[in-house]
Amino acid sequence: MWFYIIDRYVIGSFYRAHTDRGPDENLNAPGMHCVPLAFEQNSMPDLGAKSGSAVANRFYLYGVVARLALLAASLELERTDPDAEAA
Repeated sequence: MWFYIIDRYVIGSFYRAHTDRGPDENLNAPGMHCVPLAFEQNSMPDLGAKSGSAVANRFYLYGVVARLALLAASLELERTDPDAEAA
């Protein structure tokens, strides 16, 4: 799965699919296509809405995992920077 994030909001997502492959086979092969995850609503917050009136975001957990992956990647890049000053 891939997620598009702006600030801390997940704004879109898609996943790989392959109609000629089984559940235990690699999807990264000719014939693979991407399928967007359908959001029920815009995932950007409505700042004018009354508190607690928004529909629950069923993709919230995916957003949490995507933000954690982004944080882990940034930490890894920081630790492996060849031009970093020696402390």
